[in-house]
Amino acid sequence: MRIRSPLRSFGLVCGQFACLGAIVLSGPLIPASLLLLGLLLVGVGLGVWALITMRLDRLSVLPDPLPHVELVNTGPYRLVRHPMYTSLLIATLAWVLAAPIWWRWGLWFSLLVVLVVKLSYEEQLLQCRFPGYDAYRKRTWRLVPFIW
Repeated sequence: MRIRSPLRSFGLVCGQFACLGAIVLSGPLIPASLLLLGLLLVGVGLGVWALITMRLDRLSVLPDPLPHVELVNTGPYRLVRHPMYTSLLIATLAWVLAAPIWWRWGLWFSLLVVLVVKLSYEEQLLQCRFPGYDAYRKRTWRLVPFIW
């Protein structure tokens, strides 16, 4: 059983937003390439779909499950356990590719590491909270369908 750590949760969210903010503020918001604009829209679209499915009253940027939430396994959550993280990685990848400077790649890989650590911690908490989480975990992908 994993003990919840508010300091760890807060640190992961701060790392996530620091990487995200640095990527957003260091390049163009709208990629010039139609391909990259499409990639950005895929990321944003997936995030919106996940938010609509999750509902805002169940949403928290912290990995700690809120007391009144239920396990969501519809919409994009049928295939991927963390579609909001996937959407962030897709959208930020489009931004990095729009201005592919080495340190922006470093920020993107840092974001990836932070999100993987955050989702691993979140899954430990969800497994303790929801009896059916292990079965849900076994039939879904973490971030990328058919890959991981």
